[in-house]
Amino acid sequence: MKKILFLFITGLTVSASYSQEVSDALRYSQDNLTGTARFRAMSGAFGAVGGDLSALSVNPAGSAIFNTNQVGVSFSNQNVKNNSNYFGTATSDKENSFILNQAGGVFVFKDRNPNNGWNKIAIGATYENTNNFKNSVFSAGTNPTNSIDGYFLAYANGIPLGDISKIAFEDLTYREQQAFFGYDGFVINPVANNDNNTQYTSNVPAGGNYYQENEIYTSGYNSKASFNISTSYKDRIFIGANLNVHVTDYRRTSSFYESNNNPLVPNETISNLRFNNELYTYGNGFSFQLGAIGKVTKSLRLGLAYESNTWYELYDEVTQSLFTTTETSAGDSFDNRVNPNVVNVYESYTLQTPDKWTLSAAYVFGKSGLISIDYSTKNYGNSKFKPTNDAGFRGVNSDISNDLKRNDELRIGAEYKINQLSLRGGYRFEGSPYENRRTIGDLNSFSGGLGYNFGGTKLDLAYSYAHRKSNQGFFGTGFTDGANINSKLNNVTLTLLFEL
Repeated sequence: MKKILFLFITGLTVSASYSQEVSDALRYSQDNLTGTARFRAMSGAFGAVGGDLSALSVNPAGSAIFNTNQVGVSFSNQNVKNNSNYFGTATSDKENSFILNQAGGVFVFKDRNPNNGWNKIAIGATYENTNNFKNSVFSAGTNPTNSIDGYFLAYANGIPLGDISKIAFEDLTYREQQAFFGYDGFVINPVANNDNNTQYTSNVPAGGNYYQENEIYTSGYNSKASFNISTSYKDRIFIGANLNVHVTDYRRTSSFYESNNNPLVPNETISNLRFNNELYTYGNGFSFQLGAIGKVTKSLRLGLAYESNTWYELYDEVTQSLFTTTETSAGDSFDNRVNPNVVNVYESYTLQTPDKWTLSAAYVFGKSGLISIDYSTKNYGNSKFKPTNDAGFRGVNSDISNDLKRNDELRIGAEYKINQLSLRGGYRFEGSPYENRRTIGDLNSFSGGLGYNFGGTKLDLAYSYAHRKSNQGFFGTGFTDGANINSKLNNVTLTLLFEL
């Protein structure tokens, strides 16, 4: 891949592209259920309902359902608890955050001419925090078999020793840098001590029973600003379109620790190490949506919506450090520090996320309430890093195609009105995006809420609970063991709406 020069606070970097993984593509392809309190209380089943600021994110024709101008803002409190089990050792971690979840407005323009069938145009603009990345996971346990030495060996084998030992760190590729960390931190040794050597062995003593800890902290967001236009024909057929601007800002800090009490030998062997990694990804993207809603009868509505691929332009910055302790049977102990103080700033690249289709139906019981259902499908295997002919992306794109699959999502919602009071509930199921259904499992979510109409002002409150299991390797290459994570997400959303 192309190389760049970039002057950063801690140093000058010259490096090929960061090693993207399947999880990186999936992170920006998935959207969490966000939006107004009414939308969340009914689990997002609004594809054929419309008439809600967040309904536009499912079906852009939904803005033409509005009869009056409306603006609103929503705030959410999100709590995530992650229960981890790593080789029988249970640990737990949690994270809480408060965010601006949604804001926007819709303005309706009506044509009073009874001879004109196209009697309404609605224009809207909304902001959605489509994914809140704030999360914390801690895993610990004793691995009976595998050490992190496999990570460094996987990168080092095949690379000449001279490239690792005689070239400045900032001039190395990402793969060569990982080999450098292992070599300079005494985790691995060359089989032959000459510049042409391409094979390496481990300095971690054999015998298994490696105590390991892995801490991961993430922060940031995915957001979407949508510009909407829709129209209706005789209040029976509604069509609309969105132009969407996406912004992503993601930070991931991880720290892996390993120690062992295996018998010492005369030469230096690793007794413990800590490997720190920081990733910062940022950028923006573009997508569009088309949708239609039809009133089959006065009560029955059907909806169809299409969301295009999102084309992101992304940038990565990576910082790493390694600290090791080596010991010998003679009682000697040495602390080794590998901290280049370099931030690798990589050239921009493109990520294309998959498109999405949504089919919806709703039955409206006059002014008493409604029942709605949405079915969506998205093929995550169609995600692609570009340019696709780039040698650095061929492998990960092949992994995406093989590891990820078509994903189906079902959302069911209901609302019942008692005068000015509205009672709401919903259920959401989202299938695993992975072929093995284990790396990330199925998601089940339940929601409920209520709202009160004060006339020109509405106040809505919602609570949602989501549960999902996962098992993602601590590292993507060489050492892929990971913990079983049981994640539980609780969310409370408050929305204030004004009719103008």
